[in-house]
Amino acid sequence: MAKRQTFEIAFVGLKPGIHEFKYEVDDKFFAETEGREFNNCTALIKLQLDKKSGFMLLKFEVGGKADVVCDRCGNNLAKDLWDEFNMLVKMVDNPEEMNMQESDPDVFYISKTESHLNIDNWIYEFVSLSVPLQKMCTEEEFGGPKCNKEVLDMLKNMEVKIEGSNAIWKGLDKFKKAKKK
Repeated sequence: MAKRQTFEIAFVGLKPGIHEFKYEVDDKFFAETEGREFNNCTALIKLQLDKKSGFMLLKFEVGGKADVVCDRCGNNLAKDLWDEFNMLVKMVDNPEEMNMQESDPDVFYISKTESHLNIDNWIYEFVSLSVPLQKMCTEEEFGGPKCNKEVLDMLKNMEVKIEGSNAIWKGLDKFKKAKKK
Protein backbone atom coordinates (compact mmCIF):
# COMPACT_ATOMS: atom_id res chain seq x y z
CA MET A 1 0.00 0.00 0.00
CA ALA A 2 2.86 2.39 0.74
CA LYS A 3 4.23 1.98 -2.78
CA ARG A 4 0.85 2.88 -4.23
CA GLN A 5 0.52 6.01 -2.08
CA THR A 6 3.99 7.19 -3.08
CA PHE A 7 2.82 7.54 -6.68
CA GLU A 8 -0.59 9.07 -6.01
CA ILE A 9 -1.14 12.77 -6.43
CA ALA A 10 -3.99 14.35 -4.47
CA PHE A 11 -4.81 16.87 -7.18
CA VAL A 12 -8.11 18.08 -5.68
CA GLY A 13 -6.26 20.18 -3.12
CA LEU A 14 -3.96 21.73 -5.72
CA LYS A 15 -4.62 25.24 -7.00
CA PRO A 16 -4.87 25.74 -10.77
CA GLY A 17 -1.41 26.20 -12.29
CA ILE A 18 1.89 24.36 -12.50
CA HIS A 19 3.04 21.97 -9.77
CA GLU A 20 6.29 19.97 -9.79
CA PHE A 21 6.97 16.54 -8.35
CA LYS A 22 10.10 14.37 -8.30
CA TYR A 23 10.28 10.60 -8.05
CA GLU A 24 13.27 8.29 -7.79
CA VAL A 25 12.82 4.69 -8.85
CA ASP A 26 15.20 1.74 -8.79
CA ASP A 27 15.01 -2.02 -9.26
CA LYS A 28 12.66 -2.34 -6.26
CA PHE A 29 10.04 -0.41 -8.23
CA PHE A 30 10.32 -2.89 -11.13
CA ALA A 31 10.66 -6.03 -8.96
CA GLU A 32 7.16 -7.37 -9.69
CA THR A 33 7.51 -6.88 -13.43
CA GLU A 34 8.57 -9.74 -15.69
CA GLY A 35 10.09 -9.44 -19.13
CA ARG A 36 11.76 -6.08 -18.76
CA GLU A 37 14.87 -5.49 -20.85
CA PHE A 38 16.97 -3.75 -18.19
CA ASN A 39 18.20 -4.04 -14.61
CA ASN A 40 20.23 -2.02 -12.09
CA CYS A 41 18.01 0.91 -12.98
CA THR A 42 18.21 4.22 -11.18
CA ALA A 43 15.87 6.78 -12.69
CA LEU A 44 14.78 10.25 -11.69
CA ILE A 45 11.38 11.34 -12.95
CA LYS A 46 10.47 15.01 -12.91
CA LEU A 47 6.76 15.57 -13.29
CA GLN A 48 5.27 18.92 -14.14
CA LEU A 49 1.51 18.95 -13.56
CA ASP A 50 -0.39 21.88 -15.03
CA LYS A 51 -3.85 21.85 -13.44
CA LYS A 52 -6.62 23.47 -15.44
CA SER A 53 -10.38 23.48 -15.08
CA GLY A 54 -11.58 20.01 -16.17
CA PHE A 55 -8.19 18.65 -17.25
CA MET A 56 -4.50 18.37 -16.37
CA LEU A 57 -1.41 18.50 -18.57
CA LEU A 58 1.39 16.21 -17.36
CA LYS A 59 4.97 16.41 -18.57
CA PHE A 60 7.29 13.59 -17.48
CA GLU A 61 11.07 14.00 -17.82
CA VAL A 62 12.95 10.72 -17.34
CA GLY A 63 16.68 10.57 -16.67
CA GLY A 64 19.03 8.02 -15.20
CA LYS A 65 20.95 4.85 -15.99
CA ALA A 66 20.16 1.18 -16.52
CA ASP A 67 22.07 -1.96 -17.46
CA VAL A 68 20.97 -3.65 -20.68
CA VAL A 69 22.20 -6.66 -22.62
CA CYS A 70 24.29 -5.72 -25.66
CA ASP A 71 22.57 -6.64 -28.94
CA ARG A 72 25.92 -7.57 -30.45
CA CYS A 73 27.86 -9.57 -27.87
CA GLY A 74 25.40 -10.29 -25.04
CA ASN A 75 27.38 -8.67 -22.22
CA ASN A 76 25.89 -6.17 -19.79
CA LEU A 77 26.16 -2.58 -20.89
CA ALA A 78 25.29 0.59 -18.93
CA LYS A 79 23.08 2.99 -20.88
CA ASP A 80 21.75 6.46 -20.11
CA LEU A 81 18.01 6.96 -19.89
CA TRP A 82 16.52 10.19 -21.10
CA ASP A 83 13.21 11.15 -22.64
CA GLU A 84 10.17 13.38 -22.24
CA PHE A 85 6.52 12.34 -22.33
CA ASN A 86 3.30 14.35 -22.25
CA MET A 87 -0.10 13.21 -21.03
CA LEU A 88 -3.46 14.91 -21.09
CA VAL A 89 -5.79 13.82 -18.28
CA LYS A 90 -9.42 14.84 -18.75
CA MET A 91 -12.10 14.68 -16.08
CA VAL A 92 -15.38 13.27 -17.43
CA ASP A 93 -18.55 11.53 -16.25
CA ASN A 94 -17.87 8.20 -18.03
CA PRO A 95 -14.09 7.58 -17.95
CA GLU A 96 -14.17 3.80 -18.64
CA GLU A 97 -16.15 4.28 -21.85
CA MET A 98 -14.04 7.24 -22.97
CA ASN A 99 -10.75 5.37 -22.32
CA MET A 100 -11.97 2.44 -24.41
CA GLN A 101 -12.89 4.74 -27.31
CA GLU A 102 -9.76 6.92 -27.17
CA SER A 103 -7.18 6.08 -29.82
CA ASP A 104 -4.52 8.56 -28.63
CA PRO A 105 -2.30 6.89 -25.97
CA ASP A 106 -1.37 10.32 -24.60
CA VAL A 107 -4.94 11.07 -23.49
CA PHE A 108 -6.44 9.50 -20.38
CA TYR A 109 -9.83 10.02 -18.75
CA ILE A 110 -10.69 9.96 -15.06
CA SER A 111 -13.96 10.48 -13.24
CA LYS A 112 -14.98 13.98 -12.16
CA THR A 113 -15.38 12.52 -8.67
CA GLU A 114 -11.74 11.33 -8.46
CA SER A 115 -9.47 13.06 -5.98
CA HIS A 116 -6.19 11.21 -6.62
CA LEU A 117 -4.20 10.49 -9.74
CA ASN A 118 -2.16 7.27 -9.69
CA ILE A 119 0.93 7.61 -11.91
CA ASP A 120 2.97 4.47 -11.13
CA ASN A 121 1.93 2.71 -14.38
CA TRP A 122 2.97 5.74 -16.42
CA ILE A 123 6.31 5.92 -14.63
CA TYR A 124 6.93 2.25 -15.39
CA GLU A 125 5.94 2.72 -19.04
CA PHE A 126 7.96 5.90 -19.57
CA VAL A 127 11.13 4.53 -17.93
CA SER A 128 10.80 1.42 -20.12
CA LEU A 129 10.36 3.57 -23.23
CA SER A 130 13.46 5.57 -22.28
CA VAL A 131 15.72 2.53 -22.72
CA PRO A 132 17.46 2.89 -26.11
CA LEU A 133 16.15 0.58 -28.83
CA GLN A 134 19.63 -0.22 -30.12
CA LYS A 135 21.66 -1.50 -27.22
CA MET A 136 25.28 -1.61 -28.38
CA CYS A 137 28.48 0.03 -27.31
CA THR A 138 29.79 3.00 -29.26
CA GLU A 139 32.25 2.55 -32.13
CA GLU A 140 35.08 3.67 -29.83
CA GLU A 141 34.18 1.01 -27.24
CA PHE A 142 33.56 -1.80 -29.78
CA GLY A 143 35.91 -4.74 -29.17
CA GLY A 144 37.05 -3.22 -25.88
CA PRO A 145 37.21 -4.80 -22.45
CA LYS A 146 33.42 -4.71 -21.98
CA CYS A 147 32.79 -6.82 -25.10
CA ASN A 148 32.51 -10.63 -25.16
CA LYS A 149 35.46 -11.58 -27.41
CA GLU A 150 34.20 -15.14 -28.02
CA VAL A 151 30.88 -13.94 -29.40
CA LEU A 152 32.55 -11.30 -31.56
CA ASP A 153 34.90 -13.95 -33.00
CA MET A 154 31.95 -16.24 -33.74
CA LEU A 155 30.12 -13.41 -35.50
CA LYS A 156 33.22 -12.66 -37.57
CA ASN A 157 33.54 -16.35 -38.59
CA MET A 158 29.87 -16.45 -39.57
CA GLU A 159 30.33 -13.33 -41.66
CA VAL A 160 33.18 -14.96 -43.60
CA LYS A 161 31.09 -18.10 -44.24
CA ILE A 162 28.18 -16.04 -45.52
CA GLU A 163 30.40 -14.10 -47.92
CA GLY A 164 31.83 -17.37 -49.26
CA SER A 165 28.38 -18.91 -49.78
CA ASN A 166 27.17 -16.14 -52.06
CA ALA A 167 28.39 -17.95 -55.16
CA ILE A 168 24.82 -18.45 -56.39
CA TRP A 169 24.37 -14.69 -56.60
CA LYS A 170 27.53 -14.01 -58.60
CA GLY A 171 25.64 -14.60 -61.85
CA LEU A 172 23.48 -11.57 -61.07
CA ASP A 173 26.53 -9.32 -61.42
CA LYS A 174 26.37 -9.92 -65.18
CA PHE A 175 22.87 -8.46 -65.29
CA LYS A 176 23.93 -5.41 -63.27
CA LYS A 177 26.81 -4.74 -65.68
CA ALA A 178 24.62 -5.32 -68.73
CA LYS A 179 21.97 -2.91 -67.45
CA LYS A 180 24.53 -0.14 -66.89
CA LYS A 181 25.77 -0.35 -70.52
